Amino acid sequence: MKPSFGRWLTKSATGLLLLTLLIAMGCANPRGTGDLGLVIERASGSLQVVENSNNVSLGGVTGLGDLSHAAAVFSRDGRYAFICGRDGGLSKVDLLTRQVVKRVMQSGNSIGGAISQDGRLLAVANYSPGGVRIFDSETLEMKWDIPAMGADGKLSKVVGLADVPGKSFIFSLFDAGEIWLLEVNEQKEPQIQKWRQVGAQPYDALITPDGRYYLAGLFGEDGIVLIDLWHPEQGPRRILQGYGRGNEKLPVYKMPHLRGWAMADQRIFLPSIGHHEVLVADVNSWKEVAHIPVHSQPVFAMVRPDKRQVWVNFAFPDNDTIQVIDVPTLKVVKQLRPGKGIMHMEFTPKGEEVWLSLRDENRIEVYRTDTFERVSTLPANAPSGIFFTSRAHKIGL
Repeated sequence: MKPSFGRWLTKSATGLLLLTLLIAMGCANPRGTGDLGLVIERASGSLQVVENSNNVSLGGVTGLGDLSHAAAVFSRDGRYAFICGRDGGLSKVDLLTRQVVKRVMQSGNSIGGAISQDGRLLAVANYSPGGVRIFDSETLEMKWDIPAMGADGKLSKVVGLADVPGKSFIFSLFDAGEIWLLEVNEQKEPQIQKWRQVGAQPYDALITPDGRYYLAGLFGEDGIVLIDLWHPEQGPRRILQGYGRGNEKLPVYKMPHLRGWAMADQRIFLPSIGHHEVLVADVNSWKEVAHIPVHSQPVFAMVRPDKRQVWVNFAFPDNDTIQVIDVPTLKVVKQLRPGKGIMHMEFTPKGEEVWLSLRDENRIEVYRTDTFERVSTLPANAPSGIFFTSRAHKIGL
């Protein structure tokens, strides 16, 4: 009589080891990753792995260093998150086992990352030393170090890093006022196309969902710089003059972020610097079509996945408020006051709910986007960024 598989597992040391490994890897009860995500807990250098199907936290991960301005991107299969910390740490986290797979200290101060179209390469933008470093996403082995040396011969802080179709990355040099397009080929050295003197202090940027247009906001002067990546030979052009701080130099309590790429109905919605308004521009002409008065200085303007709504949060001291803009009418249709310190918003993959991080009240709140009803509350330690794995399949996030 042949022994059963169960008896073999019981008696075989190899079988026991295999079973232990399967359980540890989460394979004994396999699940997908499409409804997973993470919440950055900035004060404790930790994160929570969350599930947005049932609005629950699955557990925490610690030992991630300084997460005071942390960003995350995901592997192609949605299993691994790559966390770029303010201390220059780069961490690879397994969302299924909730463990740090590997962590490297790659710089003195990093500001964000991007992953290549094929998921094989990870780019990290650095403030100190200024530049971009490229890593193998499997091993976190550094492949290339690209110092951001401006035309003035000085290293510059890098901002606005985004992935570009064709295994390329694009980013802005804050101090040098330049934009670089980096084409990566693993068989030879990276090729760099540089646009110099694009404007003073590009502070953040977005790439449109189709990967065609790169827009960098300028802090040091009015306007936005646009590059058409289908026709890079045309070079950068200035659009939306007067978009920036304008003639009246109002105080800026927190820099707005452009990475939400709020594009809907052939229009783009941008938070104005230092003004209480959201700017709307036509994406065919790149001309301004409206200013929408809002509660205070906007930080994020993020579009719901179906493009019907844009949700806006605000800088201190008015960061207890959320406003919702109706895209067809360009009017604010709802105002919510969930609590103090609303740092970030993240929509579920199809947009039926939105998660909000309330840093000053140590919790996450989840709202329906159709009824604006609060449906869940989760405790969190000074939460900031919320990132769902659905980002893995989008350009520029």
